[in-house]
Amino acid sequence: MAVCVIPARGGSKRIPHKNIKSFCGQPMIAWSINAARGAGVFDRIVVSTDDHQIAQVAQSYGADVPFLRDASLSDDHAPTVPVIADATKRLALSPETPVCCLYATAPFVEAGDISQGLEILQDRAATYVMAVTTFPFPIQRALRRSEEGAVQMFDPSTMQTRSQDLEEAWHDAGQFYWATAETWQSGRGVFADGAHGVALPRHRVQDIDTVEDWIRAEYLKRALDAQAADH
Repeated sequence: MAVCVIPARGGSKRIPHKNIKSFCGQPMIAWSINAARGAGVFDRIVVSTDDHQIAQVAQSYGADVPFLRDASLSDDHAPTVPVIADATKRLALSPETPVCCLYATAPFVEAGDISQGLEILQDRAATYVMAVTTFPFPIQRALRRSEEGAVQMFDPSTMQTRSQDLEEAWHDAGQFYWATAETWQSGRGVFADGAHGVALPRHRVQDIDTVEDWIRAEYLKRALDAQAADH
């Protein structure tokens, strides 16, 4: 048995009602719920929220909302791990149950990526498995900029190294995280030793924290959907 937990609090400030705001024709959270359903690996898809309106929308798209999250886990500073750990306890999951934390604002997530994450979790005995993608520019060439505008390399030793010879760097794609219920409840961070990554192309990764992010994501989503329709 595998369980999907979608954390979706109601207090978004930069984009009000972000989790249920219409995104390319349907509530944002619906994209995540539909991807979870399409993965075909979950016995249950649960939304953890403190908001009655989010709960209603989630239920209308086929997710379960068996509880409302406590206010102590619903403010701007609530980390992800305690929220998922809380859900695993409320659901009384056995320690070995695979649990996927799937973000509500992940419209580019694909069912195949989710199911691949479960395979890695089980086959490689990973602590966590997450979606990752590469940085578009070598991080070894990163600059710091002073208030006066002066710039300086973080690592000047790489100045004469060809970019193609620098090690490629990856970052969390902010879409999903797999772990057992026991690991979530242990409190270990998602970058703990033994973590693995599911590689995603950069064009399917977009943080959505600001209005500008939202607009960019909608353009990208429409372009990808149009391309898929042509094929």
